[in-house]
Amino acid sequence: MDIRRRLLLSGGGALAAMAALGQWRVRAAQAGSDTAAASSATSGPAEHFAVVHTEAEWRRLLTPAQYEVLRNAGTERQFTSPLNNEHRTGTFACAGCATNLFASSTKFDSGTGWPSFYAPLPHAVVEHEDRSFGMVRTEVHCHCCGGHLGHVFDDGPKPTGLRYCMNGVAMTFKPGSA
Repeated sequence: MDIRRRLLLSGGGALAAMAALGQWRVRAAQAGSDTAAASSATSGPAEHFAVVHTEAEWRRLLTPAQYEVLRNAGTERQFTSPLNNEHRTGTFACAGCATNLFASSTKFDSGTGWPSFYAPLPHAVVEHEDRSFGMVRTEVHCHCCGGHLGHVFDDGPKPTGLRYCMNGVAMTFKPGSA
């Protein structure tokens, strides 16, 4: 009985410590951004997005990994995306609707294992507060289809100081001028 109590207390303490350490400082979504449209990749009002499909259509159009990230706000494993090592000139686009999201000139190596950018293209993404996993973060969605792309943090390089940490599986790469 005493061992169970100790395990329960130490486990609860460990969870509290992990939650405290896991708190990320993020910037608030920009004033005036279309946060209502980005309320959820799967449950937001479809009429807010230019590209709309049924769940069955999304499943046909996307790979299982793309569907999990774009439509269910999943996260791919670190260092698994070929786009993390993509260094050519070009544009990163949404895998769900082909909307251009990030210019290659804004990509940098954050060391996190996911493709990172310091700024999106104008009007490419929408953001909203994400309180999952006991953290407050800013979630990033494609402006056209509402697909979940990743999160933005305020620990990036100049000139913006932002780090758009994106799931590579949620994007494609179009080589060429960016």
